[in-house]
Amino acid sequence: MTDMEVKITTDNTYTPAYETDGSAGMDVRVKLDAPTEIAPGERKLLPTGLRIELPPGFEAQIRARSGLAVKYGVIPANGVGTIDSDYRGEIKIALINLGAEPFIVRDGDRVAQMVVARYERVEWIRTDRLGDSDRGDGGFGHTGV
Repeated sequence: MTDMEVKITTDNTYTPAYETDGSAGMDVRVKLDAPTEIAPGERKLLPTGLRIELPPGFEAQIRARSGLAVKYGVIPANGVGTIDSDYRGEIKIALINLGAEPFIVRDGDRVAQMVVARYERVEWIRTDRLGDSDRGDGGFGHTGV
């Protein structure tokens, strides 16, 4: 099932792809000339060779792959990355190795997931009072463990 079409150019053999019919995220692969090592605690910006043209009102989110996070401690360095609809440059993935061992990334490795999502732009309305809610101002940990 295809809900929308998005233009893409690539220097890579791979395009982002859903691995199963129920996947929300598409796996994104790197485009490397040689294997790259990410030492424990180190961050690296890795090229993908991908450029996309999203329609206005959409973003592409770059998220961790759960297997890399759990097995190796390798995650996107910025948590969740956002690719704006007006960005036309190469998509690069910033990874950090939170694990105890060096991690080797090779050309074509799946290092992140991409989720395309609709968003709304906000117009702020200044006010002196907000409406009441059941939660109120209960913050971090207010509902217990």
